[in-house]
Formats: sequence, C-alpha cells, structure tokens
Amino acid sequence: MAATMVSSAGGLLAMLNESHPSLKLHALNNLNTFVDQFWPEISTSVTTIESLYENEEFDQHQRQLAALLVSKVFYYLGELNDSLTYALGAGSLFDVSEDSDYVHILLAKAIDEYTSSKCKAAESRDDSVDIDPALEAIVERMLDKCISDGKYQQAMGISIECRRLDKLEEAITRSSDVQGNLAYCINVSHSYVNLREYRLEILRLLVKVYQGLASPDYLNICQCLMFLDEPEGVANILEKLLRSENKNDALLAFQIAFDLVENEHQAFLLNVRDRLSAPKSQPSEPVQPVASIPDPPQHSGEDVQMTDGTPASNVESVPESVPERDPSEVMYAERFTKLKGILSGETSIQLTLQFLYSHNKSDLLVLKTIKQSVEMRNSVCHSATIYANAIMHAGTTVDTFLRENLDWLSRATNWAKFSATAGLGVIHRGHLQQGRSLMAPYLPQGGGGGGGGGSPYSEGGALYALGLIHANHGEGIKQFLRDSLRSTNVEVIQHGACLGLGLAALGTADEEIYDDIKTVLYTDSAVAGEAAGISMGLLMVGTASEKAGEMLAYAHETQHEKIIRGLALGIALMVYGREEQADTLIEQMTRDQDPILRYGGMYALALAYAGTANNKAIRQLLHFAVSDVSDDVRRTAVLALGFVLYSEPEQTPRIVSLLSESYNPHVRYGAALAVGISCAGTGLSEAISLLEPLTSDVVDFVRQGALVAMAMVMVQINEASDSRVGTFRRQLEKIILDKHEDTMSKMGAILASGILDAGGRNVTIRLLSKAKHDKITAVVGLAVFSQFWYWYPLIYFISLAFSPTALIGLNYDLKVPKFEFLSDAKPSLFEYPKPITVPTAQSAVKLPTAVLSTSAKAKAKVAKKEAEQKAKDEKEKASLPESSSASGNTGKGKAPAEKDGDSMQVDSQPEKKAPEPEPTFEYLTNPARVVPAQEKFIKFVKDSRYEPVKSAPSGFVLLKDLRPTEPEVLSLTDSPSSTASAAAGPAAGQQNTTSAMAVDDEPQPPQAFEYSS
Repeated sequence: MAATMVSSAGGLLAMLNESHPSLKLHALNNLNTFVDQFWPEISTSVTTIESLYENEEFDQHQRQLAALLVSKVFYYLGELNDSLTYALGAGSLFDVSEDSDYVHILLAKAIDEYTSSKCKAAESRDDSVDIDPALEAIVERMLDKCISDGKYQQAMGISIECRRLDKLEEAITRSSDVQGNLAYCINVSHSYVNLREYRLEILRLLVKVYQGLASPDYLNICQCLMFLDEPEGVANILEKLLRSENKNDALLAFQIAFDLVENEHQAFLLNVRDRLSAPKSQPSEPVQPVASIPDPPQHSGEDVQMTDGTPASNVESVPESVPERDPSEVMYAERFTKLKGILSGETSIQLTLQFLYSHNKSDLLVLKTIKQSVEMRNSVCHSATIYANAIMHAGTTVDTFLRENLDWLSRATNWAKFSATAGLGVIHRGHLQQGRSLMAPYLPQGGGGGGGGGSPYSEGGALYALGLIHANHGEGIKQFLRDSLRSTNVEVIQHGACLGLGLAALGTADEEIYDDIKTVLYTDSAVAGEAAGISMGLLMVGTASEKAGEMLAYAHETQHEKIIRGLALGIALMVYGREEQADTLIEQMTRDQDPILRYGGMYALALAYAGTANNKAIRQLLHFAVSDVSDDVRRTAVLALGFVLYSEPEQTPRIVSLLSESYNPHVRYGAALAVGISCAGTGLSEAISLLEPLTSDVVDFVRQGALVAMAMVMVQINEASDSRVGTFRRQLEKIILDKHEDTMSKMGAILASGILDAGGRNVTIRLLSKAKHDKITAVVGLAVFSQFWYWYPLIYFISLAFSPTALIGLNYDLKVPKFEFLSDAKPSLFEYPKPITVPTAQSAVKLPTAVLSTSAKAKAKVAKKEAEQKAKDEKEKASLPESSSASGNTGKGKAPAEKDGDSMQVDSQPEKKAPEPEPTFEYLTNPARVVPAQEKFIKFVKDSRYEPVKSAPSGFVLLKDLRPTEPEVLSLTDSPSSTASAAAGPAAGQQNTTSAMAVDDEPQPPQAFEYSS
C-alpha cells in the first residue's frame, strides 16, 4: 500500500456508498491518512461522512473515525467551531499527544471554550450550567499528558485558567520542585487572576498544599494567609516557631513578622498579636528586650504605654507570686516580647529611624538656595519651601533648617502656620517615644503655653503632625487625639485632629473613633468637614462597610464643595482593594450628576483595582478620561490609571502616551501624575522620556505636575545610572532661581527638589512590598497626596509612601551586628549625589571692580609666590597619605578624605574605596543603603560569620550567627534622642557634619558637642 501513489480520493469516497461496513471502514481509515492532501476533494462528500457518524447502527469505533475525518475537513475549511464539535465526537481517537497544527489549534480552542464556560458558571454562581463532558474529557486528557510529560508549569497555568483546582493540586504535588512551583502559582495568581474571590480560592489551596509538606515554607504560608485575611493561622504558626527549642525557628518567626509588617496592614497585625497566647507566668526579666530596642531608656514610661496597655500591667503584677519558672516558658516569654515589638511595628520603626538618622545625607545648601531665591511676599513658595524641607528630612529627625531660620519661618500665617507645624510630624515620623514631647509646645493645652502661643493654626497643625508621626501605628496616641477632637469646636483644630486620628487609626475600623469624626462632619463646617470625610475613609480603609452609603447620602445633602470632596475621597478609600465587590458603588458614583462625586468615583475605581492592572478598570477610566464634561473628572480619571497600573509600571507610559499630548491641559496633568505614581522610584527610561516635554509645557499647572512626577520617578536614581537626572536637577535649580518663572511651576520645582532628596536621600517611593502585596499605607498616602491640587497641607501624605532603601541585618537579640556583604557593581552607579558647592552661586552675582594696572601687577607677584609655596606643601602632604593608604588598603584611610575636603568626608563608611581605576564591586557594611536598582547585585559573602535566614537583597533580614561564642560588634547604637553621644561612634560624628552640612572651601565644623533641645 505504501508503494502505491494515490492521485485522487475519488475511489475511496465511492467506497463510502458501498453497503458493506468493512469497505466503509477501509475507506474511512485511508481517507484519514490522506485528508491533509485531498481535503478539497473530500469536502464535497462531507454530508455523506457526517451521516455515517450519525448512523447509530455502526459500531463506536467507526463512528468516531468518521467524526475525526469530518473534524479535519472542517479544520482545513477554517470552520473551527464545527471542527471542535466533531473532534469531541471522535473521543479517544482525537490524540492530544499528536504533534500537528490540527491538534495544537483544536486543543487551544477546546481550552478556551472550556475556560469561558467554567467562568460563566462561576460568575453566575450556577453549578447547573452544563459543560460538554466530551470537552471536559479532552481538557483532562491534555492536563494528564502535561503532568506525565513533566510540563508542570503548563499544567498549572491551564488548571488555573480552567478553574480546575483539583488538577492544579495534582500538578503541584507530583512535580519535582514543589516549593518552586508553589511560589510560581502565588505569582501567577497575583499577576493573571483578575477575580478576587477566585484568587483567594487558589491561595487557600496553596496554603493547604504548603501545610502538607514535610518542611513547610512558613514565610510564604504566612504571606498567603495575610492575603486571605486569616490572622488565626498566622498566629498559630508564629507561636509554634516561638515554642521550638531551635533558635533558628525563632529567627524565622521574627523574619515572618518583619515581612508581614512590611505590608503595612495595621489591623491584621494587631489581630495576629492579640491571638498569640501570652506566656503562662510572665517573669520580670524578659521585659528587658523590648526596652532595649527603643534606645533612649530615659523615656521608658511613655514607651511601655506605647507597646500596648494591657501586657505592661500584667508584667508588673505577676512576678512576685511566681517563685519557680519553667525554663521553656521563660524562653517563650522572652521571644514573645520581641515578637510583639515587631508586630506592633515599633522595632522596625525604631531601626528605620536610627538608620535614616545616622545615614542622613540631605544637602542643606539646596534648601538655602531655595530660601534665598523665594520672594518673601510669595506665601505659596514660602510654604513650598517648608514642605520641601519636611520631605527632604522625612524620618531623619534633623530639623536644623527650621532651627536656623526661625524668623523666616515665623512669617508663616494662618494655614501656612498649620503646614509649618505639621511639617515637624514628617521630619520626626516614627519617633514614637518622643512624639508627644516634641510637639508639646504647639499642642492645645488649656492655655497653650509655650511656642504655640495658643494659635489654633499651630495647634491644629500639631495634631496633624502627631498623626503623621504615628501613621499606621497609633496605639499610644489615638486616645489623646480623640480627647483633643472632642474638647474643641474650633474648625481649624478639628481639621488637624481629624486628619491626625485618621492617620493614627489607619484601617482599624474603630467604631467609636468613627462616631467622633461623624459628629464633626455633621457640624457642617466646610473646613472640618473635608478633613472628617477623608479621615473616615482612612479609618475604614478597605473595609467596604455599609457606612459608605450614609456618607454618600450626606454628600448629597450638604452644600459645601469641600465636604463633598472629602467624603468622595473617603468613600473611595473604603473600597480600597475590593475589586469587583465595589462595582455597584463605583457605578453609583460615576453616574452621579455632581461632578465632585464622579471625581470620587474615579478614585474609587483607582483604589478598588489598585495594582491589579485590570482591563475592565482601565477601559472605564480611559472612557471617562475622554468623555466626561468636567475637567476635574477627566484629570482624575487619567491620574487614576497610575494606581491601577503600578504593579506593571512599564505599561503606564504606553497607555497614557496619547493622553499626554491631549489638547486639554487637565488631561496632560493627569497623565504626568499617573506616570509619576505608577513608575515611582523605578527611573524607567520611557517614563522620563514622556515627562520631559511636559516639564516645559505651555500651561503652568501641567509643568508643576510634570516636575513633581519626574522627581517621583527619579527618586534614588543618580546621574551615573541616567544622565537625565543631572539635567533635571539643573532644570529645577534654574526654575527656582528664575525671577520671572510663574508661582505654580516654581512651587512644583521646589516640591520636586524635596522629593528627589527625600528622607536624607535614603528613601524611595514603593507601592508594592517584596511579597507583591500592596503597601496599603503607601497607596493611601499617594492617593491623598494627589489631592494637593485643592488643599496644600495634604502634600505631607506623600511621606506615607516612603520606604527606606536599606538592608538592615539583625541578630537574635534584634540588634544590628557589623558584617559585610557584597554589591557586585561599580560604586559610582549607586552612590549619593554630590553635594552642591557654594561658590558658583556667588560668582554669578559679583560685579567686576575697577583694578589699577600697578596694583594688578603687585597682586600677581604675590599670588605667584603663594601658588609656588602651596604646590610645594601639597607635594609633601600628598606623599604621606598615599603611602599610608596604600599600605592599609582598607578603604578607610582618613587622610585622603580630609585632603579632599568635607564633601568627600560625608560618606565616611568603609564602603568607599578610592583607587584610580574604579573597582567593579564594593563591600557594604550592615546597615547599608541599598537602592532598588542595586538589589540584583547584592550577594552575601561566603564563610561570613552571619548567614541570612532568607536571602533578601534589602529590608530587614534576620541573621544566623555561625560563631555564637565570639563577641559581637554592634552598629546603629546611636539614636536620634541623644544627639552625638560619645557611644555613638563615627556615625554620630558624621551626623554632626551632615546637619551642619559641610561644603568645600568652608571652615571645618566644630567638634562633637552635647546638644539638648
């Protein structure tokens, strides 16, 4: 048969009309073989073959053969639906393992059909939706083939798409690398599964699989449980690890706690903390560790109250009655205290505060330049300078600039005074121990004695500042803020107290606080009402509670635009992260006749689908961006795209590129901020290219938005990584110094200068944690920050989005030991920007003076002599330090640093080595600044004393001590409370230089001294 050449299928087709079944079978077998060549000819007899398939007198095999033949003919005719129908009829003869285009295309079609019918069934919540069993059988065969061939990830992808969680479980458990595939599934479920409920189902399954493993990966389990909002499960795991005899298990528990804290979900963390069972008999010793984490012991009274009211009282009452203690309970009690410190967020806040303080590299000359070039009469720029200073020193506790310019600062009146006072909250953010005492002079206290002078503006600002200091960690301050809110009816103080309360109780959904704020809202005062609306949203963030309904009703009743806007944003915050559950409320708001509520609807869309890159949300926003009649709504619709897309920043410039060229300036402004929000801290080249033309737009507010957005994108990127950063810094300077530049863009440039150098050049803007969980505080912070269009004091909310670019390694005692790790890249790529130098600004101002020829000659002679003498001295000097640094070769040589002037000496860490050719790597010392772009180059050194519990390139990393008998050297012992104490070592000395901001060609700063505020 193989030898015969067939030139037509006519004979075989004629056999189909024979009466004998075996002839028909023979014909079908051969036609199946030749269908690829003769399908045009066979297609004329399709009806005959179809009738064979439908004839029930034939046996099963023959009918399936006919179905397969018809399916192939329809495939070649391009009728894929009919082809699939008959392929399903062919049953087992349709071979899923065959490697042909026909099989590949039909399988894809089958999976698509199956997926869409499963999705419809899920969405309608109707299990009775019929799915063709033959279709199901093909998909199952395909999945089984993938699993048996070892293509597990394909099988998992198809199972997730087809909603076959049973097959997903089988694929994971039968694979060789179960841990890796579980991590892959977590990633897929976040990136590609659009429906929230289904994503949670997948995560529940993954947790089940994780827990069935011999050695479960508790880090990932706890992350999944956090997504599922199951604090009970997390508490059980943490307790199990704490009670383990193995020290490494306790380290793992601490690491899990730090990772959970990074996601900034206050209510969840407090739930976990409260579910941990307290040690049976709390002894008095283990209380020590928590006092040793926050450094200054002199404030322990306030400190204990901060951790949590109840355990502190327990600790004091129990010890006397317990003479005998179980050693395992003692160990658990000690670990339990440490863990509570971490979960309450205090340990990480304290360490971050110390890091930002000791590594502060902010350049006070930048502020000085801004201050000198800003006109005194221009209150907008005056305020902007105060904002820039606060952002530049966010979390560093360095308020040198304010102390040095008190008379300049005192020019702020009314709301500018409110902002100036609130700025202290940003500078001291996280200074939980001393927050109250720092703000005491400004707080309302009956007579308001002290610096506040009883001005309601500074009192309101101080309450707002307390909220900023305790943002998302308000255990210790909530009560004070509530009392302040109740005891006043001055709307400015109410405004500050509402914002402060919302920040401190972020996401805790505390009913009593809600009622207090509601009382303020119902006074119908525009100023207090706006803050009350926002504050309700902050308090209830992500709860999607039915209170949104009553807020919406009040927004329809009130006449004040400010209150409506505050409520609209508050409602949007409530549906944060709720995805499809928020659709009815979003629909209601976006259809409203009031443009301010439609504006709130855009924010609701943005926050409900924050970071999901959901196509439906993007489509809706783009529709409003080009069709709404109100400019405000259009601007916000485009801006909202930034929130939806921040998990995929590369997409944003592409999506808004056309909008950034719109004729409507509001839309261009929205496009700029959308890129700023979603690409913040990435330094993405496309984002910078899109923003560059907007920074010189014809409309002033577009320029302002573009400058702020550009600073957000470029934060923590230096000139070596992208030369446009240097260009942008020079552009900012030019705008600030230009007398004829309009106020709007000048304000944008001043704010941009602050954001570029935020947090002493040690923080970036991060909206996603490393576990790909949204950082609630950061997203909420940027959402409220973007309201500064209407209300400048809200600019400070950007400080909530700052996260330190640091790797902080911690030992079992949660102290920071000194150890080195490797950054496998050129140091210049990630170093701090060079401090600006003063002479350039001066020389521009100097006017030429008339010089006599005789005196010129005399001067020239003197100068020549001096130059020769100087050169001689330089030579002698240079020979000394070079030889010493060559012999030491540690990169710590002080002499060359002194010679280079103070601008070099600022970075007195051992990480800087200065040979002529630049090294291709550098050693960093814990704790070190590690910027996001640098993370992929970070490696831990082999044979080091410390080994990380999990190899993370930044953040808090717990370290196993492989040589526990040797003495440890600790760093980060200094704390902002005791400025430059003797124990603080080189870091504090360095801090003195930074706060006095030494610059080339200026006298040396004074020696270290004790400074008391």
